[in-house]
Amino acid sequence: MDSLGSSLSGLTGSQKDELMEKVKQEIALANFQELLTKITEKCFKQCISKPGTSLDNSEQKCVAMCMDRYIDAYNAVSKAYSSRIQQERH
Repeated sequence: MDSLGSSLSGLTGSQKDELMEKVKQEIALANFQELLTKITEKCFKQCISKPGTSLDNSEQKCVAMCMDRYIDAYNAVSKAYSSRIQQERH
């Protein structure tokens, strides 16, 4: 950990800001990939009873509704989490 700390201390303020922004982007991408994986797993299990080469109409509707619900729930949790962090900072 000391080598990391000494490496970071050699950075200018703008370089640190740029590094932090890059880390935030990487975290956001990882969160999105995790969300997509979870949606795929859960909605597939819930909606696809007989996997085949295509989805029938009811499976398409089920997957679309499942994804919408999952994303809505994820957004609600994210907003609540962000709001709580903002409150704790002030």
